[in-house]
Amino acid sequence: MPAKPYLSAIVLWLFSVIGAAAQGFAGLGTNAEGFDVPRSDVALQFPGDHGPHPGYRIEWWYVTATLTGADGRDYGVQWTLFRSALAPREASGWQSPQLWMGHAAVTTPDQHYATERLARGGIGQAGVTTAPFAAWIDDWSLAGVGDATLSKLSMNAAGPSFSYNLQLMSDGPLVMHGQNGYSVKSEAGQASYYYSQPFYLVQGALQLPDGPMPVTGQAWLDREWSSQPLSKDQTGWDWFSLSFDNGDKMMAFRLRGSSSDFTSGTWISSDGRSSPIPNGTIALEPLKTADVDGRDIPVRWRLVLPDRSMDIEVHALNNQSWMNTSFPYWEGPVSVKGSHSGKGYLEMTGYPPRP
Repeated sequence: MPAKPYLSAIVLWLFSVIGAAAQGFAGLGTNAEGFDVPRSDVALQFPGDHGPHPGYRIEWWYVTATLTGADGRDYGVQWTLFRSALAPREASGWQSPQLWMGHAAVTTPDQHYATERLARGGIGQAGVTTAPFAAWIDDWSLAGVGDATLSKLSMNAAGPSFSYNLQLMSDGPLVMHGQNGYSVKSEAGQASYYYSQPFYLVQGALQLPDGPMPVTGQAWLDREWSSQPLSKDQTGWDWFSLSFDNGDKMMAFRLRGSSSDFTSGTWISSDGRSSPIPNGTIALEPLKTADVDGRDIPVRWRLVLPDRSMDIEVHALNNQSWMNTSFPYWEGPVSVKGSHSGKGYLEMTGYPPRP
């Protein structure tokens, strides 16, 4: 494998995004000229939209799982594949402008294990197919039947101190966020295509330094793609995916701007029916921060949604769930208490180091 084109493309990608970091977290607020832009009048099609969209600049396949071990303890697992484009469309071999990045993590109450992979497009090192469905980077994979709802998947990844092999089986439909999958991210109209499969039941095993751990639980898959999902003044986000004990679920996020925040979300009933949560109708309030990698990171939150009589506190399982990757962020499992109880995942980006 020619090393120089591989390394030069990865370095170019990293520097191009880091150089644009002031324009939204990880450069996601930079101008989308030349790339496709999401439109509200486009209907998502499955299973085709489970696959890549090379005309758009950024895309991800994202799974989080809240698990209980045979030892009775709580665990969390993350599997993510990112596609980022230096230029729109695809080309063969080393001419491909597509670059790939994988993140994997396992969180326990007292440890957080995380690792990263980088890959080139066009040479088979990473990619996604739809028939059958398979997403991979090196030897990590998320694969299964290529049906409309991604009803059955196998998921595996490994790092220096961990590995996992999990089986996911869904018992509910896909959920479209926003307007039939068109998810607005700012008052200025930035948007993405965004849908989820939040109904997976999970079984499998983790391999940790202390040995194997059989686990069961729930998982949530997020699919999103865009070319400029943030406005230039949005510096990061706080994103929640919560599964309540009564079977209902909720996705909610806050995009932090220099002058105001933008909120959105989706309420998902236990039978799979979904209702949008418009901007300004949910309150997300940090209650406690922790010192994480020299940053003040909120690890306890209050979320209030009057329309659903919801008033809850969300607590991190492990305050130090820090992804020390090319673009660092916090990602970890959480517990839910208050008017609704349950478990979920929290992702937070764009929190700078203290001066």
